[in-house]
Amino acid sequence: MILVKDFLSKQPVVASAPCRVDSGGTWDIKALALPLETIHPTTVNIALTLRTVASLHPYESGQVKISSIGFGDPEVFPAERLPFDSRLGLFFAAVSFFGFHGLEVRIDSQSPVRSALGGSSTALVALIRALSTVAVGLGGKGLSKREILHLGYHLEDGVSGGNCGIQDQAAAVYGGVQQWEWQYGNRSGVYRRRTLLDREGQKALSRRLLVAYSGRRHTASRINRQWIKDFLSGRTRAGWLTVNETVRRFGRAIEARDWNRAAALIREEMAIRREITPEALTPVTGELIETAENVGCGARFTGAGAGGSLWAIGDLDRIDLLKSLWETRLAKIKGAAILDCTVDAAGVK
Repeated sequence: MILVKDFLSKQPVVASAPCRVDSGGTWDIKALALPLETIHPTTVNIALTLRTVASLHPYESGQVKISSIGFGDPEVFPAERLPFDSRLGLFFAAVSFFGFHGLEVRIDSQSPVRSALGGSSTALVALIRALSTVAVGLGGKGLSKREILHLGYHLEDGVSGGNCGIQDQAAAVYGGVQQWEWQYGNRSGVYRRRTLLDREGQKALSRRLLVAYSGRRHTASRINRQWIKDFLSGRTRAGWLTVNETVRRFGRAIEARDWNRAAALIREEMAIRREITPEALTPVTGELIETAENVGCGARFTGAGAGGSLWAIGDLDRIDLLKSLWETRLAKIKGAAILDCTVDAAGVK
């Protein structure tokens, strides 16, 4: 094992990565994407300027300490007995991979805790980047963005026991507005990435984008397990196939900067989601999405839903009206709010 206390005493190491909103999420899970690779499973995600920061500081030799804002008390363990099943076990697993000790990890996010914006995966990507920077400083080899994504996905999938998606880590690594095709059966790489908007396009989208937190924390694992079970049984598979084609068309609309068409396609995706993933909606998020649709925008929950956040897209006049309506409704809910963010052009850094 490698003691990094002295290295970090000279200067803490800091890295950050953006969270995301998405269309087509769940198609990035291997159980769905791999058996149906011939239809080119796809997801679109939009990175947000709600960044998660991982900073590394010196700590006692032989020990590793990790804290994360909003996740209770810090956890401290001997380096040879790091737990991978604790609240912060995923981050201990990342430290263990690099073989470091004598450090403290501090994680802080600009997005609400458990807001379905990809927070844990984003934090993991930022942490891997910071740990890679330390490795380089000690004379070792750093990780490329592609390698950070590979490691982040497999660490999270392995520690959680499987059925993790990869889109959260992908958005955190690359940022921007991306369309992904998931190809887990391809030995040369599990994804194909298409950047949909340049910097000017991202600015244009930012003016037509609205993100809100519903005030209720979400837990994705139970919801995802049910969706996968229903898909594997064939019960909801036809709906998922329709979602996939809708998301593909949504990506083309975003690339063409046809915002009204993009909004219409999000409405189409939500119509199908109401049938195949009804548990993703709470009374509040269902009401807010319906409000968006009534004024001509498109809106959907983020991640696995069941609380957390939601996002909307529409032309300028409609999104401005929707912002006013959402603000009025969210003001009545403790902890709920419009999130101040735009498209983040940068990925992990």
